[in-house]
Amino acid sequence: MDEVVIEPLPVDRFARVLSPEAYAEFDGALARGAQTLRDRTMWHLNATPKGGGVAEMLTSMLPYLRGAGIDCRWVVIDGDDDFLTITKRLHNRLHGFPGDGGDLGPDEAAHYAATQARNVAAFLPGVRAGDVVFVHDPQPAGMIPALVERGALVVWHCHIGTEEPNELARQAWEFLISGVSAADRYVLSRPDYLWDGLDPARLRVIRPSIDAFSPKNQQLDDATTDAMLKATGVLAGEATVPPVFTRRDGSTGTVRRGLTMVDGSGPVPDGVPVALQAARWDRLKDPTGVIDFFADHLAAAHPTVHLVLSGPSVDGVADDPEGREVLARCVRQRDALDDGVRQRVHLLCSPLDDEEEAEAVVNALQRRAEVVIQKSLAEGFGMVVAEAMWKRRPVVSTRVGGIQDQIEHGRTGILIDDPEDNAAFAAAVAGLLRDPRRAAELGERAHARVLDRFLTPRQLTETLDLVVAAG
Repeated sequence: MDEVVIEPLPVDRFARVLSPEAYAEFDGALARGAQTLRDRTMWHLNATPKGGGVAEMLTSMLPYLRGAGIDCRWVVIDGDDDFLTITKRLHNRLHGFPGDGGDLGPDEAAHYAATQARNVAAFLPGVRAGDVVFVHDPQPAGMIPALVERGALVVWHCHIGTEEPNELARQAWEFLISGVSAADRYVLSRPDYLWDGLDPARLRVIRPSIDAFSPKNQQLDDATTDAMLKATGVLAGEATVPPVFTRRDGSTGTVRRGLTMVDGSGPVPDGVPVALQAARWDRLKDPTGVIDFFADHLAAAHPTVHLVLSGPSVDGVADDPEGREVLARCVRQRDALDDGVRQRVHLLCSPLDDEEEAEAVVNALQRRAEVVIQKSLAEGFGMVVAEAMWKRRPVVSTRVGGIQDQIEHGRTGILIDDPEDNAAFAAAVAGLLRDPRRAAELGERAHARVLDRFLTPRQLTETLDLVVAAG
């Protein structure tokens, strides 16, 4: 097991973006939480220190708890490739999708249980009775009973789910429920995600959030955005200003690493409109469907637009063994396109050896895009949607999962009812490209909605209120 270093960040920076009333509420929650957790530790357990929404959320949230004087620690569990294959299978099935179609039988259950036992043996000696342990998603869920027996207050925080569970979802529930049901509280992002067999009285609905000051979401002017994308090779030409950003510790970072153009395509030409999807290389994000709707509909409807699909390096996300396969499929799909369309499709991979630099590049990509797409087949929440909305980008996404809680259709973005309706996606994107005034209006209202509902202080307030209420 590895522990992630958490450096404290000042909480008073949020006074710059929140209303006085909202900041006072946040400050009060921090004070109550610090009092309740005095002489106790708040632990967070997950499967990877970087890549993906959970790691990103913990990276954004936990430093502010440290800044408020709360003893907060983050531990990453250990698991071999077989374990990660099993937990990715669980991840897909909790969304109601088959994933790789493999088994969740006795052999998988035994391997999962053995991995949990090894991690319990390594982790339990550091946990005291009265500590609070947040267990994130399926990977460490089997540790919950031992932590409860230790006397900790255990919260299972599941960031994925489906409002219409099918047999696949129920298979995952059955696999995990003996561990999960022991938790003192369950945190889900939608009430509809509660499993059969879990006590509704223990449910708390807390939606994820983004940090306005992280490298991924901090303000960038147009010249710096341009400089970052030229430094990475996404755009051709020389920058007129340095490609710099502010790191979490307040120091200045410089974008130096190039993005991998995994398909061998050249840079995006200057001045062309860009439609962007930035997400992990995951079947449920449907990157191949994005290429389909671009090639079959959007490319002809708007002959100058370029499509950018961007994701992390497939070697950089430890808990996602499917990424390489999904990316390879995207490459083959792009290679099969007619030459004129193929040259307008760009597949990019960001190195994760400097995660803050990679986040800054995603920030620049989103700000450069005229329209941001999130064509998810299923989505527990959709962090990238909130990120793009914060940057005043018009978002076209699917009416699935937590995305429909973020976007008010026609007011703060556009929702497509059927994730596989490629013609509807193309029509929505083309309409925004043809009507920049409407796109700007959607973006302004989207920013206001994130400010009101989806920034870190709101999630921390609700999380600390849960801890205080539970004692």
